[in-house]
Amino acid sequence: MASDHVIVVERLADFRWADAATRVVTAEAFISDCKTELEGRKRQRKVINLCRSYDYLSLGYYCSLLAEARGDRVTPTVETILDLEHRRTQQASVARLERLIPVLGTVPRSVNTLSFHVFFGHIEDPELANLARKAFELFRCPLLEITLERPEGLDGWKIAGVGALDPREVDASRDALFMGALEEFTRRRWRPALIQSAPRMDLAILHDPSDPLPPSNLATLQHIAEVAQSMDIAVELIRKKDYSRLTQFDALFIRETTAVAHHTFKFAKKAEAEGMPVIDDPASILRCTNKAFLAELLREHDIATPRTRLVSKRTMAKFEDTLSYPVVLKVPDGSFSRDVRKAQDFRQFQDIATAMFKESEIVLVQDYMYTAFDWRIGMLAGEPLFAARYHMVRDHWQIIKHVGGGASTEGRTEAVALPDVPPLVIETATQAARLIGDGFYGVDLKQTEAGVFVIEINDNPNLDVGAEDKVLGDEVYRRLLGHLLAKFEKRGAPIGRVLPIAIGSATRPAAILAAFNGASEEAGARTWNISTD
Repeated sequence: MASDHVIVVERLADFRWADAATRVVTAEAFISDCKTELEGRKRQRKVINLCRSYDYLSLGYYCSLLAEARGDRVTPTVETILDLEHRRTQQASVARLERLIPVLGTVPRSVNTLSFHVFFGHIEDPELANLARKAFELFRCPLLEITLERPEGLDGWKIAGVGALDPREVDASRDALFMGALEEFTRRRWRPALIQSAPRMDLAILHDPSDPLPPSNLATLQHIAEVAQSMDIAVELIRKKDYSRLTQFDALFIRETTAVAHHTFKFAKKAEAEGMPVIDDPASILRCTNKAFLAELLREHDIATPRTRLVSKRTMAKFEDTLSYPVVLKVPDGSFSRDVRKAQDFRQFQDIATAMFKESEIVLVQDYMYTAFDWRIGMLAGEPLFAARYHMVRDHWQIIKHVGGGASTEGRTEAVALPDVPPLVIETATQAARLIGDGFYGVDLKQTEAGVFVIEINDNPNLDVGAEDKVLGDEVYRRLLGHLLAKFEKRGAPIGRVLPIAIGSATRPAAILAAFNGASEEAGARTWNISTD
């Protein structure tokens, strides 16, 4: 299934910015095409509703309503339209926005009311940029008008109103801003161009260019995009600031260090709520990022791990005579060997644990197992994808050695063909990964004379060109991309919710009734509850 953008306006002249007739349609044409579109449309469209009004039962309202029923992704949604109409439901969102109102010290004291326009979260004034971005994130309306008022006797500002903006009210002097915002939102230039077939899937890859230890470096992400292009998949690298644009993509691949109290989890939750395939999903992040959960999960399923104890401030003293040193202490939600320390005796144990209790109420204590390398088995959808040996840093007991100033040193990565991996390592990794889900995981294991032990399961494992992919090459990326593509295409166009619709006798355009009649005849699986009160 492919995807495409459609802009809906009440009159074609309302969209004055470019000759884009192939993608700009009138509201009546959009509503009237219900019958032909429902007969066999395989393309899930992304609809931008720029009607003049979204009033209840207006053409703008029906465009969003019918788009949702057809399985299109529409901005704004009916829920957003209703939120904009009802001030009471806005209160929580308005309160969040008011915390972002700047001082606006350049505004004269004689001015008590201000209005400004926001296009897809963009505004020229950098002082209002955070407010504009958050407003679009909360209300998801393409064109917004925000009104501020200065309460009498107070220095600060309050939000007096947030509403949709008629596209005809976009001032010509702001055309460049509008077009730039539209192009960023759709990732397309709105100008005459040859019609090209849409990609099979639009994939967003979330990354952080400033991360010193990313799961994949920039060269790898660019290589993934090249492989994706050969598979007719469009890739865009996105960052934290692109949260409001997430729904314009078909799938999400997180290549940033994840945590539950972090924007990566927010992205994963949003993608899942929108029905988008996502690696990795919120449940996998939740399960993998907490070592306490993993330790208990593996123990419950009789999967061998180093002996693990959970320690709190109250229970720390009782471990004085029960531990065999050295031991390894871990903050449960640490990553990349951060917050992992080794204690040689009880005094060190106390000092390290006391420091860690400032971050977490619980600390993990595990028996120390020395091996020259850790096995890393990359798992995808419950099956082994690649294998590697992660060697310890020279003269250090970990595969990553953190030094001052945020710098680090990593041990050597040695890719290994899956048939050359000891069968028990593969079997143990597979059992462990399947407890988490069907995403993309990296299972770390130690192989000793006593057996194979799972150290942890990572939800966004390292994958870099020339390292983990050295045996399989591009096949690693094709399988990952194919996994997401299969999920996307298997999902198909959403059927949509059953929507109760009240149509008053004074608001029945012939095109709307014709559309409903067509839907009733051609799409018997859909139910329309129409009241003529």
